[in-house]
Amino acid sequence: MTDVVVEVSNFDRIGGLPTIDRLVEAFYTRMDTMPEAAGIRAMHAPDLGATKNILKRYLTEWLGGPKLYSVEKGHPRLRQRHLGFKIDSAARDEWLLCMQGALAEAVADAVIRQEIYAAMAKLADWMRNQAGNPHDAYTTLS
Repeated sequence: MTDVVVEVSNFDRIGGLPTIDRLVEAFYTRMDTMPEAAGIRAMHAPDLGATKNILKRYLTEWLGGPKLYSVEKGHPRLRQRHLGFKIDSAARDEWLLCMQGALAEAVADAVIRQEIYAAMAKLADWMRNQAGNPHDAYTTLS
């Protein structure tokens, strides 16, 4: 008899679409109401409806759920899609502050919550598109 290992996606571990909905709503509520997030709020349209739907589809797929984002938008190309916005360390930190609170509100399991936050923190850091991002450094061969 062999043991069968079943991989459970992060999407399933957090509770699927209902949790994604709560997460995104909590994130944008924070962004919309926290003075500490005024910088990133100013980067968004007054009506957040379309943006919420895009983030819900992206996070669903990013966490291993149904492919709701790429079938409509193609490859995420997140950094390229955000080049029109000044994303510096302050914007990254504002975004992460809102997401950390939203994760605490929406995701009950502390272990998966921390795993997701750690991955999001790396992604948010990479998204910075202003001078000084070490991810933009490159070396040349002599």
